[in-house]
Amino acid sequence: RIGLVVSRFNDLVTERLLSGAVDVLERHGVDREHLTVIRVPGAFEIPLAARVVAGSGQHDGVVCLGCLIRGATPHFDYISGAVTRSILDVGTATGVPTGFGVLTTDTLEQALERAGSKAGNKGVEAALATLEMVRLLRSLGAR
Repeated sequence: RIGLVVSRFNDLVTERLLSGAVDVLERHGVDREHLTVIRVPGAFEIPLAARVVAGSGQHDGVVCLGCLIRGATPHFDYISGAVTRSILDVGTATGVPTGFGVLTTDTLEQALERAGSKAGNKGVEAALATLEMVRLLRSLGAR
């Protein structure tokens, strides 16, 4: 059972990340009925939703998907650092594997490259990392 927390902001990118994540999870044996998609307004809201999903006891892993594109102000730096750290904290605090699929790029073009073109799909990578950690923790006797 996997929860996917997805930012609506920059949805041109995040929907591609989500599509890749869902596809690879299904190809690795996760039934679609065991996938829960939770949409949040932006990347800043991902960690709180991920924390609730992880703490619910209803999911074995959480995949966090978002996209931050650098602008002309320091806002990008503050948000990207906070989101990254907070997503890390969700996994370590709850013991639920939490995949990091939040892009931090300088341009929309770079984001699109990482959402299914030249640089692969980081949603796929985050989903695979989450699955691997779910299986690893089970083999170690966790949950």
